[in-house]
Amino acid sequence: MKPPPFEYYAPTTLDEALALMAEHGYDAKALAGGQSLIPMMNFRLAQPEILVDLNNIADLSYIRPSDDGGVLIGAMTRHKTVGHSPLIAERAPLLHETMPNIATEQIRNRGTFGGSLAHADPSAELVAVSVALDARLRICSQEGERWVPAKEFFVSLFTTILEPEELVVEIAVPPMPERSGWSLKEVARRPHDFALTGVVAVLTLDDENHCQQVKLVYLSAGDGPVEGIQAAASLQGQPLTAENIQAAAEIAASEDVDPSSDIHATAEYRRHLAKVLTRQTLEEAYERAISNTQ
Repeated sequence: MKPPPFEYYAPTTLDEALALMAEHGYDAKALAGGQSLIPMMNFRLAQPEILVDLNNIADLSYIRPSDDGGVLIGAMTRHKTVGHSPLIAERAPLLHETMPNIATEQIRNRGTFGGSLAHADPSAELVAVSVALDARLRICSQEGERWVPAKEFFVSLFTTILEPEELVVEIAVPPMPERSGWSLKEVARRPHDFALTGVVAVLTLDDENHCQQVKLVYLSAGDGPVEGIQAAASLQGQPLTAENIQAAAEIAASEDVDPSSDIHATAEYRRHLAKVLTRQTLEEAYERAISNTQ
């Protein structure tokens, strides 16, 4: 199928793009990598009257060090660029580890960091990872800009707090605290498929190697990124023993996630995966945190 007719604009500056978004509002859609929007248009799941192509705005593609020790990523930076960046590998190792898990190499060549977040697919790795890392998004319109924490950006299935005239232009990823470890685990039916369930863990240890802080965020476990709040609370201040980790995994599966059934997996199976993957991510994050204390 082909999409219904639409008007096409290809601005070369952010100001031009924002002017177009302000002028056309709900009738317009921003085109980033196009790996999700174009198929949706072909299947008539999205029918924008106006398409604003951001690919000619060179100023939206970059990876820079931030003053706090983290990184700043332009919204139009390709997945491939993020995955091959030495700065990302050094300052945001969880992101570096995540990128090869995103779809196929062909999609990573075109897909963009900001586009993935703005699409807000609950099965997308970057959606969960951005919440786990406490990333912030810089959102612009003709009226000005605002910074929004990733955990407040996602509302529900394919829905964010973005207003029709706004664009995501930059993502700030803060440095990981000292004595920290991380892990991402997911299960898919075939390589490069969307995950049936996935878990992201970021863990920080105190001076006694007990859990000082932990974040667990789940993908494909609800209508958006799902935080394992109860499971994390059960580990606060506790030693990361096998028994405590297993108990947290069981809490996550029974109290934190609320998956649904579909043609790919039942809700019961997704809960089982959440339990198994929570244990595995916590174990790996703990091992990495321990190695970072030596």
